[in-house]
Amino acid sequence: MKASPEINQRKTTRQKSASADTLPPGHTAIKVKNIGLRFGEKIVIKDFSLTLFPGEKVVLTGDSGSGKSSLIRCIMGFCAPDCGEIFINGTRLTPESVWNLRQTIAYVPQEPDTGPGTLEQWLARPFSFRINRNIRSNIEKIPGLARRLGLLPDILKTDSCRLSGGEKQRAALLSALLLERKILIADEPTSALDCGSAKKITQFITDLPGVSCLLVSHDSKLAKKADRVVNIP
Repeated sequence: MKASPEINQRKTTRQKSASADTLPPGHTAIKVKNIGLRFGEKIVIKDFSLTLFPGEKVVLTGDSGSGKSSLIRCIMGFCAPDCGEIFINGTRLTPESVWNLRQTIAYVPQEPDTGPGTLEQWLARPFSFRINRNIRSNIEKIPGLARRLGLLPDILKTDSCRLSGGEKQRAALLSALLLERKILIADEPTSALDCGSAKKITQFITDLPGVSCLLVSHDSKLAKKADRVVNIP
């Protein structure tokens, strides 16, 4: 699905005033350079490039099977492209750097796995790791952020396996925000939400200050609120 000419024109104007013209040369959150990916004989991604600037909100769109989710997997280091390069905050993604670079990204999959226990326990679990102990006080933000994302207080005591798809998506977004990562990658973040919830999440994500967002989505309302729409042909 391609963005309308009106959307593309408005995105170009907004992006010009908020990204490359005001940042040091070469300063990028994510840079994908001419990557290609194939599975067997099938070419999934061919010679694709993308730049995401700090603080920018970009919607990645394309037909089903165009390689959107595969591109996200490459950026996260879950699979390696056959050719091309990926840079995160200026550092090249390699088998040696992938672990450290993942710690700078908040990733919200389309179908989050919230694991065992209550939602509250799942949200608190990352703060038991040494790398997150300096922000452990963020656990106190859970009730307030849950309300802003349209999650009722009682849901925090609910067993994670009983959550709906939309509730899991919002819970995964909440978890990502608690970790204070400056890059957010989300795969179809509004796909399982009703119109009212999708509108709230769209506004919340696009208003995040200083967070670079790469959002795989077919949601036209999210596309209109983003700085740019990038189509994978």
